[in-house]
Amino acid sequence: MSSAPQSHRPEAGQAAQVFAAADVYVTLGVNQGDAMGAPDEVVPEDIYELHPEARPLRLVVQAPEGRAQHVAPASQIGAAGAAVRLLGRYTLMARDGDRIEVLMLDLGGERAVLPLSPMAPRLGYALVAIDPAPGDLRLADLLCLSFARGTMITLGDGTQRAIEALRPGDRILTRDHGRQPIRWIGQSRLRAVGEFAPVVITAGTLGNEGDLILGQHHRVFLYQRRRLPGLHTAELLVQARHLVDDDRVYIREGGWTDYFSLVFDAHEIVYAEGVPSESLMVTEAVVNRLPAEVAAEVKARFPGLAHTQHFGTEAGRQALEGIAPSLLYRPR
Repeated sequence: MSSAPQSHRPEAGQAAQVFAAADVYVTLGVNQGDAMGAPDEVVPEDIYELHPEARPLRLVVQAPEGRAQHVAPASQIGAAGAAVRLLGRYTLMARDGDRIEVLMLDLGGERAVLPLSPMAPRLGYALVAIDPAPGDLRLADLLCLSFARGTMITLGDGTQRAIEALRPGDRILTRDHGRQPIRWIGQSRLRAVGEFAPVVITAGTLGNEGDLILGQHHRVFLYQRRRLPGLHTAELLVQARHLVDDDRVYIREGGWTDYFSLVFDAHEIVYAEGVPSESLMVTEAVVNRLPAEVAAEVKARFPGLAHTQHFGTEAGRQALEGIAPSLLYRPR
């Protein structure tokens, strides 16, 4: 029982939810029955599944200045002090065509899989791409894939300011609650490849004066004057990646991208390049990826860590299937 108080202290590192490599295994293909392995062990087109009884494990990573990342004592997987190495990044495709990316980790001889998007059990995923390890990636960097540097955000007085020039306390115009102060700003710099490559919504596509550049999973808020078939409401939250048509909206690979995220007291809709877009929604899973000192501040500011998602239909790939992206571009 003496360990109970310890669990309430922020960990000195970053945390993420991972699966043991054995829980992600080949159900059909060359390596049938084998767990997901290193890049030289896996075979393209093998079909992987997440074991139905798999449970996510909390991995806490410490990276003191001048030292490599290693497993922290509070982790549920890996031996404390073991080196954390990124073996590779894999792209998997589900039967419905949705793609997810996972990072393959080595924790001092014990392997783990970190999905960058939700991975469902009993659903087959074909391995379609094998990429080398993405370098010295901090787990906290996986959080802040929202707005790219240079994105113009509308302030409470109607003027605009580049997101990198904003500061906590600045009041931002929100769709539903007027002028709201920023509570926290997250920032990360990532090589723009795979899941980390931004989506570019070209000027004019959604009424934006300049290009709107977002992380692939960041959602824009679209209001349709009449409800489209198969969607429950006229108000839609759509991940940027689902708007890609490789013409007016495309994924830009190459180089580096600086991403920024905005946190308010509630999950808000702000105006980025004039386009209604979500703020970062604070939940336990999100906070677990923050650096310890930032997590402590966010927990103090957001008791319960329970932002409620803004009203609107979550329009995923299946909901949008059969609807041309151009129907979402045009105001209706």
